[in-house]
Amino acid sequence: MKKLIDLISAEVSAAFEAAGFDPAYGKAAVSGRPDLGEYQCNGAMPAAKTAHKNPLDIAEAVAAQLRENPAFASVDAVRPGFLNLRLAPDYTADYLRAMAADPRFGLEPDPKPRTIVIDYGGPNVAKPLHVGHLRSAIIGESIKRIYRHFGNKVIGDIHMGDWGLQMGLIIAELQRRRPDLPYFAPDKTDGFPEEPPFTISELEEIYPTASARSKEDEDFARRAHEATWQLQHGQPGCTALWKHIMNVSVADLKKNYGKLDVSFDVWYGESDAEPYIPPMLEDLKRRGLLVESDGALVIPVSEETDKKEVPPCILVKSDGATLYATTDLATIVQREQLFHPDKLLYITDKRQSLHFEQVFRAARKSGLVAPETELQHIGFGTMNGKDGKPFKTRAGGVMRLEQLIAEITDFVTEKVRENRIVSDDAVEDTARRIAMAALKYGDLSNQAAKDYIFDIDRFSAFEGNTGPYILYTIVRVKSILSRYGKAPGTILPPETAPEKDLMLAISRFADNLEIAYRDSAPNVICAYIYELAGAVNRFYHETRILTEENEARKAGYIGLIALAKDVLETSIDLLGFSAPEKM
Repeated sequence: MKKLIDLISAEVSAAFEAAGFDPAYGKAAVSGRPDLGEYQCNGAMPAAKTAHKNPLDIAEAVAAQLRENPAFASVDAVRPGFLNLRLAPDYTADYLRAMAADPRFGLEPDPKPRTIVIDYGGPNVAKPLHVGHLRSAIIGESIKRIYRHFGNKVIGDIHMGDWGLQMGLIIAELQRRRPDLPYFAPDKTDGFPEEPPFTISELEEIYPTASARSKEDEDFARRAHEATWQLQHGQPGCTALWKHIMNVSVADLKKNYGKLDVSFDVWYGESDAEPYIPPMLEDLKRRGLLVESDGALVIPVSEETDKKEVPPCILVKSDGATLYATTDLATIVQREQLFHPDKLLYITDKRQSLHFEQVFRAARKSGLVAPETELQHIGFGTMNGKDGKPFKTRAGGVMRLEQLIAEITDFVTEKVRENRIVSDDAVEDTARRIAMAALKYGDLSNQAAKDYIFDIDRFSAFEGNTGPYILYTIVRVKSILSRYGKAPGTILPPETAPEKDLMLAISRFADNLEIAYRDSAPNVICAYIYELAGAVNRFYHETRILTEENEARKAGYIGLIALAKDVLETSIDLLGFSAPEKM
C-alpha cells in the first residue's frame, strides 16, 4: 500500500493539474505549523515563477479544486502562497484500517533487494570486550535488522582481530611464564592438551602485560614477533595455542554479545583473509598497481578533487610485513568470492574514516569490487562519562562490556524490586528487557557520528525520551487490551484532536522507516517512536477508553491503540530490544 503522504501528494498534484499547472508542484509534506494544518504544500511559489502569476492566486485556484475533494476536511490558501491541509476524519480512518489489515503496516519492501555484508564487530580476540565495542554492536545489529526488514539478504560478519602481533605477544608471554608447557617443546608436533592453559580472566591480564613488556624489553618484543611469524607459518605449538586463544575468546564473545541480543551470521577473522593476501598481492604486482615508495609497496589513491591529502594505501612495509589495509583488501576479495555482495558496510570508530577512504579507493582502483558495488563506512562517536571523557570504571580503568551490562541490569533490577511492579519470578526477565532498552535506546537515539554522555540514571528513567518510556507505553496498552478481553474492533473516524493526532502519528510509520533505511540511521526510528508514544499517552489521558459507553466506539479505540502497540513493537525489534508483559 502507498504511504499516506504519497496519497495526499497525488490528490494535490491532480488539483494543480486541474487548475492548469504542472502536477509536479503538488508534493505535500507534514506541516511545520500543526496549528494551521496537518499537511502543507508550497508548490504555488515555484509554479508562480514559471507561470508569471501571483503565488497566492495559484494557491487559491488549487485550493478551490481541493475543497471539492472528500479527502480533506479543510484547505486554506495563505500568503505568500502556502496550502494548509487537514484530512477528513473518514479518509484518515480508512487509511488506518488499511494499515491494520496489512502485516507490514503500509511498508513496502525494497523493489530491488540486495545482498549486503555488514562488518560490525571487530573485537580483538586477545582480550575481552570492553565498552568501546558497545556502539559497533548495537548500531550494526539495528542496521542489519532494518536492512532485512526491507527484504535484503544481509550477512553480519564479526570480523575478529585474530591474526596479528597480539597473538605473538600472548604466546611469548606464556612461554616466559610457563616454558615447560608442551607447546614450546621444539620437537613436539601433535598430541597437545585439549584444555587451554588459561581462562578468559587470565587472558585478560596476559595480553596487556605482554603489550607493556614489549615496549620496555627489546628481547621480549623480538620473541613476540618471532612467535607471530611462527604462528603465521604453521608452527604446530603456536597453532595449538592460537586455537586455545580462539576457543576461549570466542566463547566469551558469544556469551556477551548474546546478553546484548546481538548475533552474527559468520564468525570470520583476519586469519580467514590471510590465504587471500599472497594471490591478491601477486595480481596487483602483475597489473602494475603496486608502486614502490621508500621500500614499501603502495597503491596511490589521491585524487585531483581532494581538498585534504589522502596518503597512499600501504600494503607491504619495507620489512615485508603486511598491514590492516592489506587484510581489509583481502577480506573484500574473500567477501566478493563468497557472497557477491551489492554493498559492503563497515561500522567502526569514526577515527578510522581515513583508513576506510584509502581502502575503498584502493579496492575500486584495483578492480577488487565492481563499479556498481557500494562501499560505505559509518563512523561512530565516543560513549563518554558524565565528565565528558571516554567512559571508564570508577577506578579509572577501561570497563569490560560484561561489567557495564551487569551494572545497568543490577541498577534496573533494584528499581523493579523497589517498585514491586512484577511478581518475583518475572523480575529477572523484566529487568533485563528494561536494561537493554535503556542501553540501546540511549545509544541509538543519537546520530551515530556524535559523541554522547552515558547517564545510567537518565537512560533508565520511565519518563522522557528513553527506552523504558517506550516500553512503559507498550505495556500500558497491553494492560488495556488485556482488561478489554476481546478482539480489537474497527477503527472509526476520529472525534477528538488527540485521537486524530494518534492516527496521524501511526500513519507516518513507513515514512520514517524508509528514511532510516535510506540513511542507515536507527536514530530516525527512535525519534519516531518517541513521537508515537507521546501521542498514545496523550490519547490515553484524554480519552475514556474502557469506560466508553458506545461499544462500537470503545472497540474502535481498542483497535487504534492495538495498532499503535504493533507499530511500536515492530519498531523496537528493529532497534534490537523487546517489551516485557508488565512494568
